[in-house]
Amino acid sequence: MNIAANTFPVLLAVLSAFLFALSVQIQGLGLQSADPRTATLVSISSTTAVYWLASPFYLDTSYWLTTGTLLFAGVGLFRPVLSASLAVSSIKIMGPSLTSGLTATNPLFAAGFAVILLGEDITLSIALGTAAVVAGVAAASLKRGGVKRGWPLWALSLPLGAAFFRALGHPLTMMGMETAPSPLYVGLISYSVSSLVAFAAYKAQGRKIPAMNRGYAWFVIAGILNGLSIYSLNTALQHGKLLTIAPIVACSPLFAIALGLWVFKRETITWQTVTTVALIVPGIILIVIGDRWI
Repeated sequence: MNIAANTFPVLLAVLSAFLFALSVQIQGLGLQSADPRTATLVSISSTTAVYWLASPFYLDTSYWLTTGTLLFAGVGLFRPVLSASLAVSSIKIMGPSLTSGLTATNPLFAAGFAVILLGEDITLSIALGTAAVVAGVAAASLKRGGVKRGWPLWALSLPLGAAFFRALGHPLTMMGMETAPSPLYVGLISYSVSSLVAFAAYKAQGRKIPAMNRGYAWFVIAGILNGLSIYSLNTALQHGKLLTIAPIVACSPLFAIALGLWVFKRETITWQTVTTVALIVPGIILIVIGDRWI
């Protein structure tokens, strides 16, 4: 693996992970005074608005009638709307810790899609690095005393389904960019569809949009950060390999821990923190440097 040739997509993947972690922390501030479902709709809509406001500077009308548009729209039907819904349902039934640990399998699903749909080859370093990242993210979600099971076995399908659909969006995006090679256009189409689906689901539940307060303003900021994160991710996918990008993007909990410790002052150093760092950092190094360094 040529390290220099992969520096750009790797850096973009790291940036995407950081921006997503920052968005999560910002959402934590907003949830103190905002309804979660309404806040999610505000966040998705804000991301969509950013892409449309920027569209005059990048939109190529020739992209409309391409296979890429259909694939991006397909992605918008399940990410983030369906994947987020499955994750929320899992949190209600299984709790946030176990949900976080099981959705950390996202890179494993991505690896499968990379091999089956994109024909990428798994190397020893990528396999070991991905396993280390998954273990590190899972460690971040563990609690002292273990997890007590008071939920049915079928509930496992909720977090695993969320991880599956999050991972599925990556190869479809890469395939779509073969005919519509614009990371911004990917976000425009997928988030536009997601906004429509989210709004339809919101109204179908009989909900009415409440009066906006400062909490929802935080979700507007989070939506903008998500838009930048997705743009960085899509650009990384355009220039790199899924087997390399997916595990790096999955390390966002590492940034969430760091931000919680030093910026938002909501974290303390625990054995989970140390274990997470000890697994994720070497894992990313293995993914980047390649087999010839093992």
